Amino acid sequence: MRIRFSLGIFVLALLALPLAAQRGGRGNTPAAPSPPHDPHDLTGVWNLAGGTDLSLSRTPPPLTPEGQKKFDLNKPSYGRELGSADAAAHPEEHISRRRGVPPALGNDPIGDCNPLGWPRLFFFGRPVEIIQLPDRVVQFWEWTHVWRTIWTDGRQLPKDPDPTWYGYSVGHWEGDTLVVETAGVDERTWVDHFGDVHSEQMRLTERWHRLDRDNMEVTMVLDDPRFYTKPWVSEKKMWRLQPKREIREEFCAPIDEQSFNQRTRNPAGGVIKK
Repeated sequence: MRIRFSLGIFVLALLALPLAAQRGGRGNTPAAPSPPHDPHDLTGVWNLAGGTDLSLSRTPPPLTPEGQKKFDLNKPSYGRELGSADAAAHPEEHISRRRGVPPALGNDPIGDCNPLGWPRLFFFGRPVEIIQLPDRVVQFWEWTHVWRTIWTDGRQLPKDPDPTWYGYSVGHWEGDTLVVETAGVDERTWVDHFGDVHSEQMRLTERWHRLDRDNMEVTMVLDDPRFYTKPWVSEKKMWRLQPKREIREEFCAPIDEQSFNQRTRNPAGGVIKK
């Protein structure tokens, strides 16, 4: 009796295998294939996916003495110090350094509507529309309606570029990855909202890889031997296609920024309008 009962269970299990395979099995449904897309075409409106760290990484490499001196100039009058109770409560903000502060008494260049620069614009949390032409890739950013040109016509980076807010960028394809090199970024810009610094010697290498139709992965390496003791390698940054999104008008107008300072930043910094 036991042999017959066991044999029956075994036969039923064998008969169930094709059905389970057809249905994908409980909790193991095969992922639907990605809709058709051209991995060499990044055209579309993209936005940072949720949970993406708003800096290259949470652990910047050590600064050189000159880099530390520059960073000290960026330090606000107060911030989160390593080892403080406040720092322990906010590990997402570089606890090994002070952070930029939002009040108007702070020194964040954005408080005066200065350009964010590159790569800080990347982390600002606004979408970008990418347009590909035969000789260039144009990135049109919603924040302040800035466009960035990445030349893909085979030219090289200039050896001694005049510094500009967003630098000079060239790109080429390595398989399905667009590799972008940027130089000549004005050192008055910050790397991120934490006040991390860079010099005009900074070279930034980005790798834009479209994983499927709706998802793109970006990684960066910041090489600045003048300010950092080793290259700063980013974490993976995920972007998601926004097929129904249009780029809106969003400028940093000084008249609006002054009003925001008086209404929000100044009170947060302890400055009360008399």
